Amino acid sequence: MAELTSRVGEIIEASTTDFVAQCYQLYQSPPLGSLVKTTDESVALYGIVYHATTASLEPGRRPIARGRDEASEAEIYRSSPQLLKLLRTEFSALVVGYREKEKLYRYLPAKPARIHGFVHLCPADEVREFSQSLSFLNILLNTHLPVAAEELVAASLRQMSQLCADPHVFLVAAGKELAILLSGDFNRLKAILGRLRQ
Repeated sequence: MAELTSRVGEIIEASTTDFVAQCYQLYQSPPLGSLVKTTDESVALYGIVYHATTASLEPGRRPIARGRDEASEAEIYRSSPQLLKLLRTEFSALVVGYREKEKLYRYLPAKPARIHGFVHLCPADEVREFSQSLSFLNILLNTHLPVAAEELVAASLRQMSQLCADPHVFLVAAGKELAILLSGDFNRLKAILGRLRQ
């Protein structure tokens, strides 16, 4: 049953480097920086959520304001229940590793995820296992996304630290790893470290 409750969406677009999933419920995307996975027979792909959107199902057609005479947002959906079927929430995840034959790799897999693959939030024990090595940070730092890499790195480390036995020790280790990766870019390092404070 835990497997079902962790399911947050279904893949509708995929490439070697990332995938896009549509949520089953409106506004229920995983938080920025969350570790998610999708499984294809013998391979599990891991991604970090970097972007989420809620928009109309019809491309090019924007929702219009409807709440002028309503007392709350909930009233808008009560008076226009069809809105729940006309809107969709999607999220994008950057692929940061995969598991094959019980071995965990923190780099890109040979193949992209499959369309209609289920996407699950990773349970705490899997997040702890994945974050035992911080080598995936290099992927986050060297990619071009709609969100600044500094924001994504900090968000993912904050998410992971919440599931560690000692969040402070984890964040100190992450700071040391970042200091090595960003040794020539003090401003980026400072920006990330400033965002790690909780």
